[in-house]
Amino acid sequence: MFQRLREDVNSVFHRDPAARNTFEVLTNYPGLHALLCHRFSHWLWNLGLKWLARTFSTIARWLTGIEIHPGATIGRRFFIDHGMGVVIGETTVIGDDVTLYQGVTLGGTSWNKGKRHPTLGDGVVVGAGAKILGPFEVGAGAKIGSNSVVTKAVPEGATVVGIPGRVVVKRKDEDSVRRKEMEERMGFDAYGVTEEMPDPVARAMRSLLDHMHAVDDRIENMCKALRKVNSEYQNGELPPLHEEDFDCVRDDEPTQR
Repeated sequence: MFQRLREDVNSVFHRDPAARNTFEVLTNYPGLHALLCHRFSHWLWNLGLKWLARTFSTIARWLTGIEIHPGATIGRRFFIDHGMGVVIGETTVIGDDVTLYQGVTLGGTSWNKGKRHPTLGDGVVVGAGAKILGPFEVGAGAKIGSNSVVTKAVPEGATVVGIPGRVVVKRKDEDSVRRKEMEERMGFDAYGVTEEMPDPVARAMRSLLDHMHAVDDRIENMCKALRKVNSEYQNGELPPLHEEDFDCVRDDEPTQR
């Protein structure tokens, strides 16, 4: 029991930079309180004491603002950050190292008995306000963007955003390599946000990098053709790019939680 509690506390430190010490985590993190209460109510539920389990989970909801049905199955190192408004349905199955943020709903879309809530694989992260509705699986390592509404299965490692939720398509590997090479030449990182997230500025920067790379290729091919026509043709040196030239598109100020 104490080993599990130690894991729970450590998971808070690993995923919340605002956590300062163990006493603070044990006394001021409603997500941890809700998880501990759920373990007891889940134990009662499995013993067949359904009413008592539901009553205890209701008390936990009053105290924490987090509703976890005692029938839900939750793995190790589960972390609910902030927590207010989180709802986890009866037939939900949650793997290890899963993180939920405030306002998340793991709900059902049917009144039928049996499996009607989602299954979350190991390492899934669900952003604030997201709704995952239905008896399908969210693959290990998947990320669900804030306020997304997901109603169908999510592949492992995918990122889902929007209403209805859609998997963000990743570029081909060769495109990513080209962009990284261009970034190094330009002296700044165009991927200040997560590469998979559809940030409009990031999309614009990626398009510019792709276009610049295509222009470079075309110019290089033209130079090769000119050298074949005139062996004395010499390429002129391109002006260097300096990091300070791109200060206007950088944000070096650290973000605070």
